[in-house]
Amino acid sequence: MNSRPSDSESAVDPVPTRGSLIGRLRDWRDDRSWQEFYETYWRLIHRTALHAGLSAADADEVVQETLVSAAKAMPGFRYDPNTCSFKSWLRYLTRCRIADHFRRQGRRVATFQSENEDTGTGLMERQVDPRARSPENEWDAEWEQNLLEAALDRVKARVQPAQFQMFQLCFLKGQPPREVARSLEVGVARVYMAKHRVAAMLKEEVARLRNRWS
Repeated sequence: MNSRPSDSESAVDPVPTRGSLIGRLRDWRDDRSWQEFYETYWRLIHRTALHAGLSAADADEVVQETLVSAAKAMPGFRYDPNTCSFKSWLRYLTRCRIADHFRRQGRRVATFQSENEDTGTGLMERQVDPRARSPENEWDAEWEQNLLEAALDRVKARVQPAQFQMFQLCFLKGQPPREVARSLEVGVARVYMAKHRVAAMLKEEVARLRNRWS
C-alpha cells in the first residue's frame, strides 16, 4: 500500500477512506496524518487507561506509548476489516500498553481480548481485574463518545465563537432557544439558525471521522 494516494485516487475519492489514511500512517514522517490520528484518539486511549485503574499521569504515558506502538507496528499492519478492524487493532494496542503499566506496578488488569479474536499481532496474556467493567461494550461506547468529542473540536474551530456558544447552550446543555436568546441578548431566529447550522456540521463531521478512522 502506498503511503500517499495517487492522483487518480484523490480525484475519485476527495475524502480518503480509512484504508488510504492507514496507508499514510505507514510513513512516520507524515506529520499531518499522525497529528490527525492523535487528535482523534488520544481521549479514547486516555479514558480507557483511567477506567482500567491507572492514574492520570500513567494514562498520559499510555497515550504516548500507544502512539509509538502504532508507529512501530504500522509497516506490517494489513488493513482487512473482515479479519481485524482498525477499531479492534487500536483496542488491542491500548490494552497491551495498559497491561505493561500494571505489570511494572505488580498489578493485574483485564483485557479487551475475546477468546476468538485474532488481531494478527498475537494474543496478550489473559489477566483479570475484578473492578473492570464489561470491556468490549465499554470500548464501543467510548469509541462513539470519542468520535463525537473529536468532531466537536473540529466544528468549534470552523465556526464563530458566538455560534458555537448558542449551539452548546441549546443542543448540549438543553436550554430553550428563547432562554438562550435572552441570556445572550440576541434574536431567537439567530439562535435557531446557529443551532441548526452547527448541528448539521457536527453530524457531517462525525460521519466523516467514522468513515476515515473507524
